[in-house]
Amino acid sequence: MDTFAIGDHDYLLNDEPFRILSGAIHYFRVHPDLWEDRIMKARLMGLNTIETYVPWNEHSPTPGTFSAEGRLDLGRFLDLVDAAGMRAIVRPGPYICAEWDNGGLPAWLFSDPTVGVRSSEPGYLAAVGSYFGSLLPIVVERQVTRGGPVILLQIENEYGAYGKDKAYLQYLVDLVNRHGVDIPLFTCDQPIGTMIEDGSLPELHKTGTFGSRSLERLAFLRERQPAGPLMCAEFWNGWFDNWGTHHHTTDAAASAAELDALLTAGASVNIYMFHGGTNFGFTNGANDKGIYEPTITSYDYDAPLSEDGHPTEKYFAFRDVIAKHFPVPDDRPALRPRRGTSSLTLETSIPLLEAVEMLGHSATVPGTVPSFDSTGHYRGFCIYEKTIDHGGVLTVAEVRDRAQFFLNDAAVGVLSREFGERAVTIPGPGRLRILVEDQGRVNYGQRIGEAKGLLGPVSLNGNELLHWQITPLDFGNLELLAGLAKPLSPEAGVPGPSVSFGGFEADGPEDRYLRLDGWTKGNAFINGFNLGRYWSRGPQYTLFVPGPLIRNGYNELAVLELHGSISPVARFVAAPDLGPDGK
Repeated sequence: MDTFAIGDHDYLLNDEPFRILSGAIHYFRVHPDLWEDRIMKARLMGLNTIETYVPWNEHSPTPGTFSAEGRLDLGRFLDLVDAAGMRAIVRPGPYICAEWDNGGLPAWLFSDPTVGVRSSEPGYLAAVGSYFGSLLPIVVERQVTRGGPVILLQIENEYGAYGKDKAYLQYLVDLVNRHGVDIPLFTCDQPIGTMIEDGSLPELHKTGTFGSRSLERLAFLRERQPAGPLMCAEFWNGWFDNWGTHHHTTDAAASAAELDALLTAGASVNIYMFHGGTNFGFTNGANDKGIYEPTITSYDYDAPLSEDGHPTEKYFAFRDVIAKHFPVPDDRPALRPRRGTSSLTLETSIPLLEAVEMLGHSATVPGTVPSFDSTGHYRGFCIYEKTIDHGGVLTVAEVRDRAQFFLNDAAVGVLSREFGERAVTIPGPGRLRILVEDQGRVNYGQRIGEAKGLLGPVSLNGNELLHWQITPLDFGNLELLAGLAKPLSPEAGVPGPSVSFGGFEADGPEDRYLRLDGWTKGNAFINGFNLGRYWSRGPQYTLFVPGPLIRNGYNELAVLELHGSISPVARFVAAPDLGPDGK
């Protein structure tokens, strides 16, 4: 078996100096049938290691559960890394940030207000212990010391930006050791202020996270860690996007120059991201530093390998830099092929408000208005309902994150957390229904773990409305709706909120790019798979459809449209469009 250790100056693989040239690929953001392709393209760029986070909330969506199958099969992903002749770095959190919903922490964890997350509070430690008890065996048996690819394991994640509870960090170290982790442990933090010291322990290997001023950042890290190899554990070569902003890009030549400086200095690196992937479904995170900003569906990140898995100008610039310092394979990946274009007309539709009973089970909650979380529903949409005997001004303490108001099924207004809106005029008496969307939980800072839904009191003309009926909506089986949908006029628009259906023929698996010009906001589904959110405000205007989702023969597109479209037409276009880059 191999050994891996941290020497005075170098990482040591079998007692020989080893420079880590790593790239980040999040298995949970990539269709599992495409993992092998993405890993191979990392190797062809000259990388020797793959790094991944592990999202606790995906593996354990409800208390006491743990799944590692399908797109969550971490073991299979690591085995593919091994088969490619590469090493692996695993970052299990329990907090990961990653612009992922709630930073990877399960929303159910926050249902008990006494639980103190990312701290040595006993209830939180017990939950982490249970989670690691299920997760770590997958990693332990794939350590380099047992014939596998895993050479490093991270303790927490940029903890110095959040807290400095040393007892908590020590608990994590002791926990992973008890489960048989015998590879080196490390922490990563920004080389700013006291973050590196606050987020680590004296015996843990410390690494930095940065994307510019590499030599200055490495010098800062060296001051705080006089011995051991230098590593940038997140070399930020791009950035993520929020709805309503531009698509973030970085200059390929400038990023390559920073990488060259880092490698010339003798440091190891993990390129974050090498391949970003996609926030499928309702998995995107959000930021809130005074303004709530949900992250878009694409996690392209302007990475060397694009969201749909093709090399970019940055890929080849990085490959050339790596080739100055280390051997790189002769083979080069092919550029993105030009795909065909086509359009399809969605043929049938059903109003969402007519389908509520088929999408979820209602419950009447006494007292003040309930949150999503109080019902055990943590993502997507809920319907709030109440009969009122007069109209007036309805106020909400806070909307998390977007609410559409309907009186007797007629739209009367929208309130958005992003814009700080809290009041809407209800024109009269009748059946009030409110469609509330969770647009993504905050993934960074002190606002992680916030409840979703309507935060009370909800009042009408100053009088609190109590005893609400709430229905969590589950879009996991749209076939129930398809059979009841009514024909659409091909010349007219599609009213919302609704779910519309249309079909198309295909010769088999092939990547596609879905464009919904003229539609407003919602989610799109291919053969029942939730591709993620679309929104006319941009910046992204296409949704990536991974080839493995496409069947040979008939395929079905379903569109959850929240407001309305100018026509029932959708298009598959030749290439992705993630919006203008703001330069």
